[in-house]
Amino acid sequence: MTDDRTGQDLARAGTRAVERSSDVEQRQISNEARLIRGVFRAAGLAAGTAVRGSQWAVGTTYEVTKELAQAALDGESSADIAERTGNALRSIARSALGVTEGSVREIVSYVPTANGSAQQSLAVGPYLRSSTTEDLRRRGDALLARSADVYFTEDVHPAYDRILDEIAPDEARILRFMALNGPQPAVDVRTNRPLGIGSELVQGDLTSVPEQAGVRYPDRARSYLINLNRLGLTLTSDDPVVLSRYMVLEVQPVVEEALKKAGRAPKIVRKSLRLSEFGEDFCRTCFTIG
Repeated sequence: MTDDRTGQDLARAGTRAVERSSDVEQRQISNEARLIRGVFRAAGLAAGTAVRGSQWAVGTTYEVTKELAQAALDGESSADIAERTGNALRSIARSALGVTEGSVREIVSYVPTANGSAQQSLAVGPYLRSSTTEDLRRRGDALLARSADVYFTEDVHPAYDRILDEIAPDEARILRFMALNGPQPAVDVRTNRPLGIGSELVQGDLTSVPEQAGVRYPDRARSYLINLNRLGLTLTSDDPVVLSRYMVLEVQPVVEEALKKAGRAPKIVRKSLRLSEFGEDFCRTCFTIG
């Protein structure tokens, strides 16, 4: 019974120690890194149960929790405990979860250093997580202050860096292709009804752009186009391109299949897929286009 209580006390103390080390606002991190942090925090709660059952799947976790708990009881500073926390996370991630070194570095990047500053800048930016109205207002005021600072310069739109992390290599090929070749034909396939009343969309925004761009994974073409549209890099316009350019598109298998589904005398609506102004500037900034 004494051992049980000791394990529970150590677990609770260890959890408090970890929470003390994360007072600094944390930047957004990847799913893998977020999982590591969640597992580590849960380790303190799991320690008591593991002691009662006389089993502990990862021996280092209990020792780490015990060490952090003792540090908290001894009154060590938050910075010292934070440093211990960072080392603990590395140990647990490598031995128990088998994740990459890059993710380990990412998960501990929010931990303050011994001089009280964060290992990475936590200034206003796209990677800072805001959880309260006060946080959002502070960030908004900081942006307004930057806009009034005549000495502050920003070479490119801050979203470009984030976007490069959110597009696949195939999507980069699509963007470069469109930057070089301009608007591309796209079509909607609809059922045909008198005067268009009751006409239904069978499949929309069909295009052969991904295949023309030479993507490695053609089966993901639809997802690629949806993501590029989500990021505001491309758009579908009602303005068609030169009529002759639709001849090749309309005999592609994906369009022919939609035409069969549409039944007798299907209707084809000709449109175009284009880079948005934002997308054009993104391509000029981020790609070498000769």
